[in-house]
Order: sequence, then structure tokens, then C-alpha cells
Amino acid sequence: MIKNYVLDTNVLLHDPESIFAFEDNNVILPLPVLEEIDRLKSKPGEIGFNAREVNRILDQLREKGSLKKGVKLPDGGTLKVAVIEDEEVHLPRFVSDRYADNWILAYARWISDHSKIPTYLVTKDINMRVKADSLGIPAQDYLSDKLDLESILSGVVESQLDESVRNRLMKEGWIGVSEISGVDIQLFPNTYIDFGDGMARVDMLKNTLELVKTNYNTSCWGIKPRNREQVIAMDLLLNDDIKLVTIIGTAGTGKTLLAIASGLRKVVDEGVYRRLTVTRPIVPMGRDIGYLPGKEEEKMRPWMRPVFDNLELIFANRGKNLEEYLKRRDILEIESLSYIRGRSLPDQFIIIDEAQNLTPHEVKTIITRAGENTKIVLTGDPWQIDSPYLDQSSNGLVYVASRFLEEPIAGHVVLMKGERSELAARAVELL
Repeated sequence: MIKNYVLDTNVLLHDPESIFAFEDNNVILPLPVLEEIDRLKSKPGEIGFNAREVNRILDQLREKGSLKKGVKLPDGGTLKVAVIEDEEVHLPRFVSDRYADNWILAYARWISDHSKIPTYLVTKDINMRVKADSLGIPAQDYLSDKLDLESILSGVVESQLDESVRNRLMKEGWIGVSEISGVDIQLFPNTYIDFGDGMARVDMLKNTLELVKTNYNTSCWGIKPRNREQVIAMDLLLNDDIKLVTIIGTAGTGKTLLAIASGLRKVVDEGVYRRLTVTRPIVPMGRDIGYLPGKEEEKMRPWMRPVFDNLELIFANRGKNLEEYLKRRDILEIESLSYIRGRSLPDQFIIIDEAQNLTPHEVKTIITRAGENTKIVLTGDPWQIDSPYLDQSSNGLVYVASRFLEEPIAGHVVLMKGERSELAARAVELL
């Protein structure tokens, strides 16, 4: 059955191409939404860019006909801008007419009252959905890029190998994937198999299991893995054939520390990449840091303090001066995500910390900046999100991990055990 989907402004800002995500249904934009888009188009960073992108898309669709009457979308649906001009729109008592959100609610109720087609308000704003329900308007979240966090595999499975197969794997360093038994789930590229005496990585390009040589004694600038999942994370980080790594874990599991230490080894010690770039989103992404005093590095320090804490620990292990390296931006760069759009980033080891605070659209923007011989590492905790319009199922970190699940150039692991301290680990469990 064809439905009407009335889009809130935040859906368009979350994903400018959301207009095309509703198949053969009717997509309706209330005029107040366009007013908000116009007001936001000059904002710096991602919000302003997305607002301008929405305007560009609508202008292109306008060439097909009148947006007020409705234009056809590629999947068979229709886009229409709702303009109420012949009738007075009455807001419910006690609802202020000063807020655009309330006018969008009024439009959604008017459309529902004047249409025989089921009408739904689509919004990322939880309070907006609650208010809509209170007014008798069916409302839902934008579901196109939502994923089930539980469906994302941990990155490792346990399996017993026949003695002869295990011995040959330990001796030769690889066996064919078809030779394993006892694994009753689908194996994805770069899944790790723990067979008791060691671990092997699924290499789908070769259709083999490769013996993992990374172990508890493997050191990156004095940092060694302390548990099985950290061994896997370090193995992924040190593998130059894996261009995208996603590491999920709660606070204190070592995500950022392992990533930075591995990046320093790859850049400084091995020279595989020209530069290590470390960044994290300023929530919301794209917030102007110009009001802070000093140069960019100084402005970024309050936001990047956790990164600097890890860097200071690592450099202390090697007896090196962090400040000297920070002056050499050709080797180590602390970058703001606000300025990454439009750049090409070749020959770099890039770490995006706190990636759970990015939208899928923002993550796409970052990954598509990757040039030749660049590796991107996304780390984060999807259970601890600061952005008001993201949750465990819709954030960019989970989105990328799911979409790249079957790609041979990508690897993923979930860190389970807190290693920061006994206190930190118990706090994660109890609080």
C-alpha cells in the first residue's frame, strides 16, 4: 500500500539523499522544513553542507516539474512540497507557534486529515515523535540506515581443527578454508578462528586460513596486546592489505591506544605510510573551533585530550618527545574533521576516534577522501553516543562495520575486556 511520509528537517540533514529512500511511496516536505533548510545553509561544517546539498537535490528535481504538484522519483515514488494557503492551520492549545517543529507537526496532521493514504511523520527527534504520538500522528525514526548492532559479529569464532589439519597449519602457515570443520556459521573475510593452539585469519582472496603470527609479545612502541581480541585488533592494524579497520569496544578496552601505537610503528618504524593522522569528531561534527584562542592544534587540544593522553603514554614508553613530533606535521598530525571535506588523503594511516558520533553520511565523506596507499581505522563505543540524533543502530561506526562485512579489504573486531584498570572495568559493568 502506498503511504505518505512527511520528513522532518533533521532527516534531510542526517542524510540529504533520504528523499530517495522511500521506494514507491509519497515523500512530502512541509514548507516550514524548507524554511529551516534555508536558515541552516550558511552554517559551517556538515550541517551547512547537507542543507546546501538538499537545496541542490530539490533544484534538480524541480526541473522535472512543480514541486508543489509533485514530481516523480527514480524508484516510482513522488516528492511533493506541502504548502497550505487556502485554509488556516490551527495548532493545538498550549502549543507555541514560534517553533518550526510545531508547524511541521501541524502540517503532518493536516496532511493526514486531508488524505485517504496512511501518513507517517519521519523524524530523528525522539521528542518530536512523542509529541506526534500525543497528537494522534503516527511517527517513526528514519530507518533506512539503521542496523541491528547484535547482528555485527565479534570478529572471532572458536573451532576445533582435526589434528592433521592443525599440525599442517602450524607448520606451513596456511590451509584451505574447505579443510576446516565444526564452524556452523558463515565465515566472512578477515574473520579470525581460534582453534586452541593459535588463531588463523580467513583470507577470502586466497580462499585460505592464514596463521596469525601476532601474539602477546608483539610490540608497537612498547604497547603489547593483553587479551585475544586485542591480538586480533593489532593483527588487523598491522596488516597492510586491510585498508579499513573498525574496532568497537567500551571504555578502557584499548581501542585508541592500540590504533595509535600500531600507526606509529607503521609510519615511523616501517615507513609504510608517510603520515599518521589522528582525529575525532567535535560533537556535533563540523562545529566551528574558531572561537577558541591559538592555532588549530591548540584549539583542538580540549577535544583531543584523550588522544593526547594516549600519545603521551606511548611516547613515554619510547623515551621520545611528543612535542617535537607534533611540530613535524609530515609525520604526525592531529587534524580536525571539520576541514577534511574536499581533501585527498594519500599515503596515510588515519585514525578516526569516537566514530560512533558520526552519521553514516559523514563516515562516507571521510572514507571517500582516502587516497592511494591509505589505511583508515574507525574506533568507538556505540553504547556511548553524544549526538542527539544517533543511537546504537544508526551511527556511522556500526553502519560501516556492517556494510564492509563481506569486503576482503576490511576487518572488524569487538574488544570485550577492559584493560585500563580494574576500577574502570568494574565501572563499565556496574554503572
